[in-house]
Amino acid sequence: MSGSLQNQVAIVTGSSSGIGEGVALALSKAGATVVINHSRASSRSEADAVLAKITAQGGQAIIIQCDVSQEQEVQQMFAQTIQAFGTVDILVSNAGLQQDAAFTDMTLEQWNKVIGINLTGQFLCTREAIKEFMRRGVVPSRSTAAGKIICMSSVHEVIPWAGHANYAASKGGIKLLMQTIAQEFAPHKIRVNSIAPGAIRTRINQEAWNTPAAASKLLELIPYGRIGEAEDIGKAAVFLASDDSDYITGTTLFVDGGMTLYPGFAGNG
Repeated sequence: MSGSLQNQVAIVTGSSSGIGEGVALALSKAGATVVINHSRASSRSEADAVLAKITAQGGQAIIIQCDVSQEQEVQQMFAQTIQAFGTVDILVSNAGLQQDAAFTDMTLEQWNKVIGINLTGQFLCTREAIKEFMRRGVVPSRSTAAGKIICMSSVHEVIPWAGHANYAASKGGIKLLMQTIAQEFAPHKIRVNSIAPGAIRTRINQEAWNTPAAASKLLELIPYGRIGEAEDIGKAAVFLASDDSDYITGTTLFVDGGMTLYPGFAGNG
């Protein structure tokens, strides 16, 4: 699908590393101009590295610092993007984090931080994107849709995860947030879908795969027999952002190597 996103502008939140970086690179390769978002000044060097990779592959991108849990910062990110490129065609709401704890030890601060970034951040970014899509409408030379939103969810929107109540709650919330928005705005030719990664090789889950013993244990949960890479998510994002998926909205695409197939039951339970 090289060139399938030509002349389109994509904001990818949390794209200075990990899954977000993989998505930003894939969208750029498909022709999109990309806004690389990072949340803190300390992550600027990582964002610069992503920008260099995009430029090296012939793409165009800019960097915008924004904490997606802060309404004014989100509004400013969209205003800067529209000022720079005229509009926004694609939003990938990827920014997310974990702050894990046993449920009875979890602090309100840990709960609020994860919900604020993972769920409220998607609400704020999606709201601004839809406002712009509604203002501009469908431009056939750009896309058959007025706009495309991809919410980054997780297999934990359906798989409970002890010790991660805040994270699992945020991902479960994303599922119905995505479906509700998709239902509301489908008549306006705005498509909203989610990608639910399984175990992807990033820093957020490095402890789960960075030793042979840990990797072997993790692979017991993955019928396909390998850990996912950020590129796997990037390819899925390009598909959902392109007109090849024009009749798809309100859907979660699980990119998980079969983790949601409940592999513990493969031997008849």
